[in-house]
Amino acid sequence: MSRRRRADKRVILPDPKFADLVLSKFINNLMLDGKKSTAEGIVYGAIEILDGKKPVNENKEGAEAVDVSISAKGVGLGLFHTALKNVKPSLEVRSRRVGGATYQVPVEVRSDRALALAMRWLIAAARKRGENTMRDRLAAELYDAANERGSAIKKRDDTHKMADANKAFAHYRW
Repeated sequence: MSRRRRADKRVILPDPKFADLVLSKFINNLMLDGKKSTAEGIVYGAIEILDGKKPVNENKEGAEAVDVSISAKGVGLGLFHTALKNVKPSLEVRSRRVGGATYQVPVEVRSDRALALAMRWLIAAARKRGENTMRDRLAAELYDAANERGSAIKKRDDTHKMADANKAFAHYRW
């Protein structure tokens, strides 16, 4: 980490198929060894698989926002954004050293970090699944996350539970 100044944010281009910036970031996170076309094929294949599934949350309060995104670009992309929204954490714990003791202090997560964590957790959970191809694994994990279940949702819930358990140390927030 540089001591001189904060690194500049890189501007990334939206993905070529849907012109979606978040999807482009997701593809970049999924990419291994610089193989972007392979990562694009996996993500687009997973979205095609999701296009064949039914939309979720049809009778819940947030259904209007989901339906708008589904009708605009397709069911698959709408499920992708719903899954990301569901996995984003709102609280996390950070280590804070006070007088020789280290406390786990709950703090709110910035929106860009919440998005990065959600992407990382979804990709890690998809890689651990048992389906045959990565596009099947990713599609299944995205569908589970859109339905509020799956490993990525469990990771978010565990993070929230840890923050809730350490609420007593919230006054050490900086």
